[in-house]
Amino acid sequence: MDHGLSQALRRFDRERLRAQFVEQGAFLYLDAFLPADVTARLVQSARSLEPAVNRNYLPGHKQGGSVSRHTIDRLAPHIAELYRSPALIDWLEAVTGDKLLLSPKDDPHAYALYYYTREGDHIGWHYDTSYYDGRRYTLLVGVIDESSCRLDYELHTRTPGATAIPGSIQYPPGSIVLFDGDKLRHRITPSKANEMRVSLTFEYVTDARMRPWRRLISNMKDAIAYFGFRQVFRARGAARTDQGTP
Repeated sequence: MDHGLSQALRRFDRERLRAQFVEQGAFLYLDAFLPADVTARLVQSARSLEPAVNRNYLPGHKQGGSVSRHTIDRLAPHIAELYRSPALIDWLEAVTGDKLLLSPKDDPHAYALYYYTREGDHIGWHYDTSYYDGRRYTLLVGVIDESSCRLDYELHTRTPGATAIPGSIQYPPGSIVLFDGDKLRHRITPSKANEMRVSLTFEYVTDARMRPWRRLISNMKDAIAYFGFRQVFRARGAARTDQGTP
């Protein structure tokens, strides 16, 4: 996978994309990114993982389903292989200008699938707030798009003296959106009946440390809004055991 991805990424002008990323306030959209065979495998996995989806509903903010990295590790490990791809990380570092680290093993958001499969599934305006000491970059990958859902966003909302610039895209399978989660205000518009949209997210950090009180907030948010208490807290405990932490 890494060799094929490395070959595919050579077609991109990294310096130009780096300049575009900076100009847009740490945001970049490419409508064709992944090789067709990698995208096809992601689509197959997304459909096979539907029975493992954890549904969630927060009145006035979000409705949808999620599959965390812990479930993905068991049922679709090739996604973790893509997440750790040296070729992909090297490309992301060239565009962001930062040295990127993998998210810790106990972070369910490190790589996760998000499902919009019922009427009204959506997520309201928000930032992908980082609870880590450093920055956290989100790589959003289009997997299945059989819907009218759109990613609405606003650039430069946290750039001093800048005017916010709105945008809206309906990103297809194999496309990507790369952004600094603390800088991009965005939402997914509600799905209609008999529609299906699945996105994959990869999270990379510049500092993997997290203060205890922030970890508590992060854990509760993940448990309530995304993956469920069993998935978050049991998986975190298992990860700490694997890492030799008392």
